[in-house]
Amino acid sequence: MAVFAGLVEHLADLLQPVFGTASAAAAIVLFTAFVRLLVHPLSRAAARGQKARTALQPKIAALRAKHGKNPEKFQRAVLDLHAEEKVSPLSGCLPSLLQLPAFFVLYRLFSGSSAGGAGDGLLGHRLFAAPLGGRWADALAGGGPVGGAGLVYLVLFAVVAAVASFTCLRTRRTSLPVTGGQDVPGAGVLTKVMPFMSFFTLVTVAVVPLAAALYVITSATWSAIERAVLYR
Repeated sequence: MAVFAGLVEHLADLLQPVFGTASAAAAIVLFTAFVRLLVHPLSRAAARGQKARTALQPKIAALRAKHGKNPEKFQRAVLDLHAEEKVSPLSGCLPSLLQLPAFFVLYRLFSGSSAGGAGDGLLGHRLFAAPLGGRWADALAGGGPVGGAGLVYLVLFAVVAAVASFTCLRTRRTSLPVTGGQDVPGAGVLTKVMPFMSFFTLVTVAVVPLAAALYVITSATWSAIERAVLYR
């Protein structure tokens, strides 16, 4: 925790001549971009996996014609096909899971509960009028939705809504066909729900410290651009 806090503080010091009081916020955005860059090879592999799953649809349709009257046998045959072709139905989850530790560290650093006071030097930083350790509820209590901190959150919510809408449209376009989504147990529901998961970011931004919200927003924006490139 102390090492991580020192890294963010050092980045903030380097960026201070350019970003001034928002240097810590800029450091978090830069750190998030670095994390996403490290995970990018896995994202590329996930994109290849989804394209491979799409290519399996004719074979899955043949299995349905063969075992359609026996759902259990059909599901086993589909899973065996994925194993034979070395295609994982859930390969796209790994990049997201690997980002969780960085998010939780930021959450602890700016929630005032960091171990040994490791993040004490960061708690005074702001993004314009909004403290990086504050939440949307604090902004509403301090000046309302159009107060200084409230306006910062309104802008962030607008950015999240735009990115979520873009991601939702792209995901619906590039998801597996409905027939394929029903072939893997539970994947049918996942395929329908996944496009709308991007809007959950709005809830996250509203309840976590602003520093963690910046991480989430930057990561979501990166994902939207990455998806547009990899799944074009």
